Amino acid sequence: MKLHVRAARLYSAWLGLLLLSSGWVHLGSSMEVMVQPYVVKLNGTSAKLTCTFNSCYEVNEKRFSLNWTYFECENCTQDLFVHFRRKVIIPRTDQFSGRVEWSGNLNKNDVSVTIHDIQLTDEGFYNCSVLNPPDRHNGWGLIFLKVVTEVPPERDSTVAVIIGASVGGFLAVIILILVIVKCVRRKKKQDHQSEDQKTEEEGKTDGEGNQEEDGRQH
Repeated sequence: MKLHVRAARLYSAWLGLLLLSSGWVHLGSSMEVMVQPYVVKLNGTSAKLTCTFNSCYEVNEKRFSLNWTYFECENCTQDLFVHFRRKVIIPRTDQFSGRVEWSGNLNKNDVSVTIHDIQLTDEGFYNCSVLNPPDRHNGWGLIFLKVVTEVPPERDSTVAVIIGASVGGFLAVIILILVIVKCVRRKKKQDHQSEDQKTEEEGKTDGEGNQEEDGRQH
């Protein structure tokens, strides 16, 4: 029993570190992007790359931008295969030609894509980068896609699923709290700037009025 408990604790710690360090959520200065960091798919099947985001502002399709890029290794060149500029654009690429499908919904802050007929050459890193002005900084999430040629044997993963769900739920709550706190602070900052600007304008108006009165007295 002690061995099972210890194994569960080690797995929980490992899973938490994996989710945080592998880009499950990127806590940027403006936006939070959530992805599944590690995806395993069978060669010849379809792979949905899930990417959602949180922002303090409503999505404006005229200003919102999205880039999905692929790179085989850490220092390899990134290839753009989906982007959003007023609409979803899927460029023709040699690698993904005719195999990429938009699976997102901007009304739900979802920018997911699906790649059909996965090939061994599709294995690598996929970066989901979004910018939702007036946010000044983009948010991003990194996914590693592993392509296998045979389905791995099934194992009893009940404990792993329970622990994974618990850790995921805990992180989701933390993310929600961070987003709310950040949005409240940003709103207060904007209100403070508006008050300062209003006071400055009133000061200029009063100054101009005093000048006019002095001119009349002379």
